[in-house]
Amino acid sequence: MHRPEDEPAPSIRRRRPLRNGAITIALGVAMFTAGAVAASPAGVNRAAESSASAAPGVQVRGVEALRERVRRLPADPVSWADLGTALVQQARTTADQSAYTQAEAALRRSLALQPAENLHAEIGMGALAAARHEFHDALTWARKAIVTSPATPAAYGILADALTQLGQYEDSYTAVQTMADLRPDSSSLARASYTFELRGDTLQAKAVMGRALRAAGTPGERAFAHTHLSSLALESGDPATALREARRGLAEAPQDPGLLEARAKAHAALGQPGQAVADYTAAIAVAPLPQYLLGLGELQQSLGHRADSESQYAVLRAQEKIRRAEGAPADVDAILFEADHGAPRQAVAMAEAAVSERPFIAVHDAYAWALHRAGRDEEALAQADKALALGTRSALFLFHRGTIRQSLGNTADARRDLERALATDPYFHPVHASAARTSIRRIDDAS
Repeated sequence: MHRPEDEPAPSIRRRRPLRNGAITIALGVAMFTAGAVAASPAGVNRAAESSASAAPGVQVRGVEALRERVRRLPADPVSWADLGTALVQQARTTADQSAYTQAEAALRRSLALQPAENLHAEIGMGALAAARHEFHDALTWARKAIVTSPATPAAYGILADALTQLGQYEDSYTAVQTMADLRPDSSSLARASYTFELRGDTLQAKAVMGRALRAAGTPGERAFAHTHLSSLALESGDPATALREARRGLAEAPQDPGLLEARAKAHAALGQPGQAVADYTAAIAVAPLPQYLLGLGELQQSLGHRADSESQYAVLRAQEKIRRAEGAPADVDAILFEADHGAPRQAVAMAEAAVSERPFIAVHDAYAWALHRAGRDEEALAQADKALALGTRSALFLFHRGTIRQSLGNTADARRDLERALATDPYFHPVHASAARTSIRRIDDAS
């Protein structure tokens, strides 16, 4: 596919050398699922799910149509693979864990029908593994898909996602560049935006995500782009723009939980807590994911609504109990919740297990905070440095490191980190933003 002359693929390579270290901002399970699978010259391949989430009702209708297709074509491996991939996306959006089991069954049925060179199933299995935080498996499936079809962009998307989460950042940038060179569509451009975001180049991240929005071909892709444009604005201390982007997305996808969360955060930053609570509540009704529960719980806590915050934390504790019983890896939100609202030593154990499988900057940051809360600040500082090693502009990461440095008596560096956190995003957290201001005042009073 030829690119338009006025829309070259973005250069992912940095104009300045990167520092070594581990990296990432958490985006839930995996940053993206499979992008569109390119059609073969014979038109045999059909598109997989887009990288963005569709409205839940649309997803259910799509899944049911694919179920009907496999009933009509039970020996067609592509139909089974398409069903499996759609179920992965449904599970990611609705938090319906049973959909992952159904997805795996459909994808393995496809592989049983066509064990070799089954591109759709290989990409679907990669997306499934990434959604489950099984990133080594995702990497294996992505590489299989690339062997099957070296010119299929979606395979490089899965590869890039897995490499990013495994801390292999230079290789992940190369994979994104290859994907964008093959086809600079919404999926590849969104990933390109993320590579700039990770390295602290917010202006370039916004510009490329704007291109992803213009290239979006589905409501789901547009919703995804608006969600992350909102997030980028909020993380730059611009809640008015964040609110505008969230509203634009919700005009097309009114039940999209990611957009509801984005609007909730913007409302909270603008001093509209009642609207923020309503949006978080609506997001949880669609998908009770840990990030929404924790966001609402800590917002309610900041408002002094103890009973309301505890009701969200009770759900999180129940989810954590199920996770431990199933032996699933802990995500970042679960670690941070345990560190702040549960048992810090347990949070350390969760983080140690997570970082050994997923040496990703958000995991290093959560590990740092768990170690700090458990009173192990020297070790915490080493992890906090890893979280910020690429220059990622994260107010929360800076707050965590500043607090750790303050505990170690390094008040000059602590103040610098805390000031940078508030300069990056004055509204970065309903509880910790005010704690950062209090800490700066205490440092100043003691000097």
